[in-house]
Amino acid sequence: MPAVPTAAPEPLDPSRAAGVDEREPGHRALPVHEPAAAELARAATRAADDLLAPPPGGADDLLAPPPGGADDLPAPPTGAADDLPAPPVRVRLGDVVPAPERVTPVPGADFVLAPDTAILVSGDDARAVAGQLAALLRPATGYPLPVTDATRPEPAGGITLTLAAADHGPEGYRLDVTPDGVRIEAATPAGLFHGVQTLRQLLPAAIESPVPVAAHWALPGGSITDRPRFPYRGVMLDVARHFFGVPDVLRVIDHLARYKLNHLHLHLTDDQGWRIAIDSWPRLTEVGGAGEVGGGPGGHYTRDDYRRIVAYAAERHVTVVPEIDLPGHTNAALTAYGELAPDGTAPPPYTGTEVGFSYVDPTNERTYELVADVLGEIAALTPGPWLHIGGDEAFKVRPDAYAAFVERTQRIVAGTGKTVVGWHQIAPVAHAEGRVLQWWGTKGEDPVTADAVHRGARLVLSPGNHAYLDMKYAPDTPIGHDWAGLIDVRRAYDWDPGTHVVGVPADAVLGVEAPLWTESVTSRAEVEFMLFPRLPAIAELGWSPRARHDWAGFRDRLASHGPRWAAAGMAFHRSPEIPWPAERPAPAARQAAIPTQTNHPTPTTTHTTLPTQTDPEDAPAPSPSA
Repeated sequence: MPAVPTAAPEPLDPSRAAGVDEREPGHRALPVHEPAAAELARAATRAADDLLAPPPGGADDLLAPPPGGADDLPAPPTGAADDLPAPPVRVRLGDVVPAPERVTPVPGADFVLAPDTAILVSGDDARAVAGQLAALLRPATGYPLPVTDATRPEPAGGITLTLAAADHGPEGYRLDVTPDGVRIEAATPAGLFHGVQTLRQLLPAAIESPVPVAAHWALPGGSITDRPRFPYRGVMLDVARHFFGVPDVLRVIDHLARYKLNHLHLHLTDDQGWRIAIDSWPRLTEVGGAGEVGGGPGGHYTRDDYRRIVAYAAERHVTVVPEIDLPGHTNAALTAYGELAPDGTAPPPYTGTEVGFSYVDPTNERTYELVADVLGEIAALTPGPWLHIGGDEAFKVRPDAYAAFVERTQRIVAGTGKTVVGWHQIAPVAHAEGRVLQWWGTKGEDPVTADAVHRGARLVLSPGNHAYLDMKYAPDTPIGHDWAGLIDVRRAYDWDPGTHVVGVPADAVLGVEAPLWTESVTSRAEVEFMLFPRLPAIAELGWSPRARHDWAGFRDRLASHGPRWAAAGMAFHRSPEIPWPAERPAPAARQAAIPTQTNHPTPTTTHTTLPTQTDPEDAPAPSPSA
């Protein structure tokens, strides 16, 4: 990724005046209102910590109602009318994001979730997804929602999940809602899981509340048939520039699952920090992991931390793609093992944000010992098929030495049984079987990448001027960059992955990914602020058929998700492009909405603070730096 300014990251600052969005002709100027970082962090962190807490008895507790049934659940709120939330806006069958392939509403055929509703499963492999559905619906409804075996395949007063041979592909599903019940059918558990996310969106926004609320839990009648356009739909989280602990990563995985994204790319190493423990090279984290941008304490994932992330993702049908950036972006590794540096001398730790100055010595055999050991250990911990080797911005490595290094590293990856992924800078080197290039260009013409595709490479598209979620929304967005331009929601949405790169056919595009680099992103709330509302735009491009892409329709569907995010305690940018519904504030005791327009003074620290995690298995949460 191109160089960014070296100034210390600024916190979200609501006191900055709204500016004018400088755009190409046809992109209208937009006023901007930003949230205060401290308030975003407090609200989002409280909600996230509560929502991420596992059930006391583990996964099995998801499959049974609480002891004593509904009587043991907190009662939905009662009292004066002023104590209750405003009546919800009615959800329509087509209000789903990403847009389904086919929607057939049936007016008057709503199904109403009731206290005695059960979740019925047909097939043992559907049981885990049924448990996840119950866990999603129990907190807000207060209903026990037991998971039981279906006696027949048709809906019978409950919600039935069925695995059956169907022409929906490996991730598709069919959802039918009738007054008699709801049925989700898919060929795989992943398809059922995606159908569950659609069902979730068809209930009122209050379903996202972590505590019981009074609501009419109606699902609109009709049927949805759905499947993804691209098999790879992902997000990249940079945990190297600023470190994010395990609970923060799990929170991001939940956000991916909500919008049917199925890959989490973790940028685990860079100049500022090495974030994954390697048994054979322990100083990589002991020394290289002890820092971050701005001089904070950094941190790293133990092998058990990483296993926990991978397992949590797999339960939600998300594949983890680990990245070890080579041969550049390696200052943290060189501080730990100076013999890998071109001059054999360990450099000091780096806490700035410039790029392109560091590299491991491509002529030193010790370098390849590190590469083989690191990639071998990561491959053994990662069940997914991909190993990302970076390959970008190695500006000081001679082209011939760079090509030799990448070609040898590709062979090392193949030796682990994985498929190599690299940033599109590796395109000119010799092709490796199945390799994937992650393209982050800002112009559609790239003959070098097109040539690599003609030699057999596939692309994951992350155009910097559309999909880089560390770019500012508008000129006065208080965090983020603008080297690739400003990316409002429409710019994130208005492009077609199938035709974006000249000379690359649609069948060579594996999918899309939205990277979030974190030079200026320092907290869980700031991560969410940069992801939302742009993440659903990228998700729709990756999932929905091209014929279903429509900005006007998308912005209207997206608007109804603001109350959902607020109920879930998520931070988000209340973009003026989106016609967010007016909301009556909830009572202070149950306030879940994120403040997005404030006039609080600028925070005095450069980082917002997250509470210390108390679970001994959790990686340490980021701490504020001076």
